[in-house]
Amino acid sequence: MIHPPVGVLGGTFNPVHAGHLRGALDCREMLGLTSIRLMPAFLPPLKETPGVSAAHRACMLDLAIEDIDGLTVDRRELAREGLSFTVDTLRELREELGPEAVIVFIMGADSLQRLNRWHDWRLLLKLTNIAVLSRPSADLQLPPELQCWLEEHEVPPAQLLGQAKGRVSRLVQPELDISSSSLRLAIEVGRDVRYLLPDRVLEYINAHGLYRCAK
Repeated sequence: MIHPPVGVLGGTFNPVHAGHLRGALDCREMLGLTSIRLMPAFLPPLKETPGVSAAHRACMLDLAIEDIDGLTVDRRELAREGLSFTVDTLRELREELGPEAVIVFIMGADSLQRLNRWHDWRLLLKLTNIAVLSRPSADLQLPPELQCWLEEHEVPPAQLLGQAKGRVSRLVQPELDISSSSLRLAIEVGRDVRYLLPDRVLEYINAHGLYRCAK
């Protein structure tokens, strides 16, 4: 039996916010996915080490998606520890779901612009399809190597689920300019961040004193 199409959204989720959740839901709706797995990274290779533990970040994700059908938290990168290379995660997921299962790895346009810095990035499409979420105003400037790669593999979104792997589509989502780094700074200086992240996540941050200046 072939597994239903699966979406995968990775990140540090430090903390998870409305932009992450809206991106996952937009992708689910635009592509017709039944499920999306949110995968928090243990140690992101191209970002600074998260200042909040993996356990806290995963708990905030659990709270954020508690009432959202079709979104689940996949902790495999946390269990594996070490640097979280996407290609390793997708290889493991492909072995788990089988060669015919449709997998869609979801990334932002900013990640696409530096994809050629990822570990074994050319192997990704041997394991998955890729959906790139971008804003209407985004001016996507890619290095020549990535531009050629995109032109070779890009298909319209309606065709992305037509095969198990090997395709790339760009999806335009409504503007929602929120980042985890800007939220961390806002919390650190005491700004009101209500409605930028789920209420349960904000309650958790306040209860555990996360992202506050050390005194």
